Amino acid sequence: MTLISVGIVTNQDQNTHENKIRVAYFPNISHAIPIVGIEKGFFSNHIGSDIDIQPILFDSGPQVIESIFAGSVDIAYVGPGPAINAFLKSEQHDVKILSGAASGGVSFIVHPKSEIKSVADFAGKRIAAPQIGNTQDISLRTFLSDNGLKPAEKGGSVIVLNTGNSDIYILFAKGDIDGAWVPEPTATILVQQLGGTRLFNENELWPENKFATVVLIAKEEYVNSHPEIIQKWLEAHQQTADWINSNKEETRTIFIDFMKNEMGKSLPVELIDESLSNLEITSDPIVSSIDTIAKRADSLGYLGRHGYNLDGLFFDKNSNSQSQEVLVNNDQT
Repeated sequence: MTLISVGIVTNQDQNTHENKIRVAYFPNISHAIPIVGIEKGFFSNHIGSDIDIQPILFDSGPQVIESIFAGSVDIAYVGPGPAINAFLKSEQHDVKILSGAASGGVSFIVHPKSEIKSVADFAGKRIAAPQIGNTQDISLRTFLSDNGLKPAEKGGSVIVLNTGNSDIYILFAKGDIDGAWVPEPTATILVQQLGGTRLFNENELWPENKFATVVLIAKEEYVNSHPEIIQKWLEAHQQTADWINSNKEETRTIFIDFMKNEMGKSLPVELIDESLSNLEITSDPIVSSIDTIAKRADSLGYLGRHGYNLDGLFFDKNSNSQSQEVLVNNDQT
């Protein structure tokens, strides 16, 4: 399976993709379903030989959403934050969550030379998280607010640095940050390779220790135009999730080979194992957590000034429609 280069994909073949499905995902362990499902042939077996599966690797959610809007990606695995933003910003609210893909797998990691022992020590510290509006950024800023803290740009004492995971690694290695709120495998890399301490897993802050970190999305137009492909994809998606949860060692091997073949490098076995242990691979989108993420994003000012409505965000697999209703914000005045 040949991968297209990482990054934003232009709409160069929009009119000639009827015999292919273009799938966006990240080269991360939390995206194990598309990685394993494609490498093991689960998706191709369900879709059939007449449809070419064209994987496209990305390294940020906003890039994925831009490519979906450009019509150059058909379905995508992204975090809930970008998925919510895409739904609200699309012209007819026609970006749908088709399924969950992963839960958990996010931690707050403290630098070995930092004095952070608890949230009481956050004041005056430099803390990193991925892009503004990213799911981890939303969680970090909400955590600060819940504990009576504010980021520096809001008049508080906590300096929040928003940057990519690779840059967070560099900042952590240089000692330029006190901690980082990051997903796997970055969290475990900071622990195993740079001596960081996992102060807590984010799932400890959620009901039943569950919250969506990766979901599968698509534009409604593609779903309605290709119902059989979507149905078969979702069947393979579920089969892959079940297989991963029963075959952790082989999942690790597949991920190692994938990273070597497609990225030119891989990660140590013990690092992948710990990263996997902090994740739950699941097709459950954990609707209540996405509801909460939207509320938090709105309170941070990320969803505009006029409230928001998430009715129709979730695709109903049984009726091939988006009839499932979710939260309507009470403050839409």
